Amino acid sequence: MMRRSNFGDSPFDFERMFERMNRQFEEMNRQFARFADSRPAHALESGDALPSMWSQGGVQVDVAEREDSVIVTADLPGFEKAEIDLSVANDALTIRAEHDVDDAYESEHYVRRERRHHSVSRTIPLPVDVREEAASASYTNGVLTVTLPVVETDDEDDESHHIDVE
Repeated sequence: MMRRSNFGDSPFDFERMFERMNRQFEEMNRQFARFADSRPAHALESGDALPSMWSQGGVQVDVAEREDSVIVTADLPGFEKAEIDLSVANDALTIRAEHDVDDAYESEHYVRRERRHHSVSRTIPLPVDVREEAASASYTNGVLTVTLPVVETDDEDDESHHIDVE
């Protein structure tokens, strides 16, 4: 019977090969995360921008720049509308959501209770200046859609503006 250590230098050492593959995948994930953080929306000739998909902090986000607005679509499954907080400040949209879950299971011999706190937060840099006071948001079936009208004049307001979710 041969031992595993006898295969250490073999090109067919699958354990070492999988370890190397895992390290390479982890490095790729780190590089993609850095790329997603710094990626701007790419403009098309028509004036619209390609939606860019970012996933970080537990929130997947699409950002689409239109001629008259920026539309941000975020996946927030499992949250209620009242648990979502949105704000716009310094050319960035911040999405926060959190809730507590208290599950209890009782059987004849024991009681199991699980308490969890789930929160996500994401700040998305906006590709253009927006009119913060005219922003609107809706939340349906776990999908948040935020519409931010683009600034047509030089209206600048450095204060944060809260957006109500409908």
